[in-house]
Amino acid sequence: MLTLKQEQLFEEIDILPIDLKTKIVDKLLASITPSNAAIDSLWIKEVNKRKDEIETNQVSHVNGDEVFKKIFQRLNA
Repeated sequence: MLTLKQEQLFEEIDILPIDLKTKIVDKLLASITPSNAAIDSLWIKEVNKRKDEIETNQVSHVNGDEVFKKIFQRLNA
């Protein structure tokens, strides 16, 4: 019986619009790993610091494809 209810739930989720699916995912993740205001605050500070560094050209950009290419080369050397 539980399997049938799960399948029905999954079928219902499949037909939902993407924005509602993402809200469900957010709720599920929040229920698994509740947020920690202190940690969230530290991450916000870090993000803002990095954003400022990019905007003031204090750091250089690295092409993501190049990064993965170098990683691949190192792992396969």
